[in-house]
Amino acid sequence: MSEKQKKVEASVGIFMIIGLIAISFIVIKLGNISIFGQDQYQVIAKFTSASGLRTGAYVEAAGVRVGEISSIEFDTEDYYAIVTMNINDGVKISEDSIASVSTAGIIIDKFIKLTPGGLDIYLEDRAEIYETEPSINLEELISKYIFESGD
Repeated sequence: MSEKQKKVEASVGIFMIIGLIAISFIVIKLGNISIFGQDQYQVIAKFTSASGLRTGAYVEAAGVRVGEISSIEFDTEDYYAIVTMNINDGVKISEDSIASVSTAGIIIDKFIKLTPGGLDIYLEDRAEIYETEPSINLEELISKYIFESGD
């Protein structure tokens, strides 16, 4: 193998490695994937209805994204939807905060909106938010209005 051919193969190899690193970076950035994981803690909330929520939906406080929903499970004993949220470290949620299911637009994605309380006692990892509000069901409101308007 000649010296020139070795240089060409080394150049192609380096170019390929740089290309793979660049593509990986783009995929991670566009896909909102975290390689090393962001420091977060978990908070749990029980809702009478989690209709429209999905795993991966965001959690916001004061209009700022502060976490995401990591799981939604069904409590077979109490018939509640148990929503587990990963909240970014540094975000303090007071014990009397309210978690409500909100809609980003009329019929678009749903997310959890955290409304702060007044206590200076903050939730720790795996703690529960007791004050919750399910989403407003537009179909129920319309049918209620239609059927009650005839009276």
